[in-house]
Amino acid sequence: MSTTPDEAAVAEQAADEYRERLRELPPSAKLVAKVLETEAPLSQGQLAEESLLPDRTVRYALNRLEECDLVDSRYSFQDARKQVYFLDR
Repeated sequence: MSTTPDEAAVAEQAADEYRERLRELPPSAKLVAKVLETEAPLSQGQLAEESLLPDRTVRYALNRLEECDLVDSRYSFQDARKQVYFLDR
């Protein structure tokens, strides 16, 4: 299934907008976003393990990403006490 030129232009514009919003964020938020690009959904603890960042830094990065509407969360299917995070493009 191929994309039309209009669909490709819309996708490229969305990617540019995503990069622009991400550009203003601190490095920790960029790293968390990069980890979520490849391995979402992940819990806060899993993000800390994958990114090698402290829990507190991951929490801060997630808050910044949520403020910019770049990440969303839901309750984990494996453990309803935890939330898992994923990119919201």
